[in-house]
Amino acid sequence: MEAGREDGLAAVAADDQATLGELRLQWQGLVRRLLVARPAAVEELRALLDQLDPAGSAARQITQHATASGQARVYQAGRDQHIAER
Repeated sequence: MEAGREDGLAAVAADDQATLGELRLQWQGLVRRLLVARPAAVEELRALLDQLDPAGSAARQITQHATASGQARVYQAGRDQHIAER
């Protein structure tokens, strides 16, 4: 964990988005495997996240509204969005 933290801090300092993406995927895998192996840890993790960011659950809600008319298009995303039109 400490090595991952150091790698993350170095990547942030260098604005190294590729390394940050790799670390994010690595940690997602580790947490996923932990939660599969220990389902009771889900509640422990939720409690920890609530302690770190009590308003986080409300902040994570996304509401979007859009209106398009004619030949207009609307593209909305709550996070990443990739559009490849031809």
